[in-house]
Amino acid sequence: MKVYGYCRVSTLDQSPTMQKDAILKKYPKAKILTEKKTGTSIKGRDQLESILQIIDEGEKVVVWKLDRLARNMKDLLDIVEQIQTKGASLEILEQSIDTSTATGKAFLQMLGVFAEFETDLRKERQLAGIAKAKAKGVYTGRKPALNEAQKAEIRDKKQNGMNPSQLSKEYAVSRGTIYNILKSA
Repeated sequence: MKVYGYCRVSTLDQSPTMQKDAILKKYPKAKILTEKKTGTSIKGRDQLESILQIIDEGEKVVVWKLDRLARNMKDLLDIVEQIQTKGASLEILEQSIDTSTATGKAFLQMLGVFAEFETDLRKERQLAGIAKAKAKGVYTGRKPALNEAQKAEIRDKKQNGMNPSQLSKEYAVSRGTIYNILKSA
């Protein structure tokens, strides 16, 4: 049986080493695919997509924890369905779930519901904290990338023939920021 290990971290400063080690401890010959992407969506997760395309009947996808695979129930069910449609299975090591069994399938769905609930609660707490900080005047949001003098310079340079790409490089901001400045003129 061929085993694909999937490891995901959300930020560049995180390391997937612990996930890889856990998978390789149980499946030393597993092919490990790793990516540094947010787990809030399955879109743009190229390594996961690769596994879902190449996995075949009798093979297995192994992840360390449920939240490394999906953060909401819809994505989780979509991934599991794609794996099962190919005749393969999913194993989640930390929760001891294996979808090759009926019990594993049921338990996975229950955990998925709780994982989504936890994510929603975290978002609510974060929004409540931001609202409280704004009410106290502590949270003012992100500081502007450019001051008013720089914005005026950008408008002048645009009138003198510089294009938004050149301006974005010169001021180290996105072209979208440049376009917004030019629109607000």
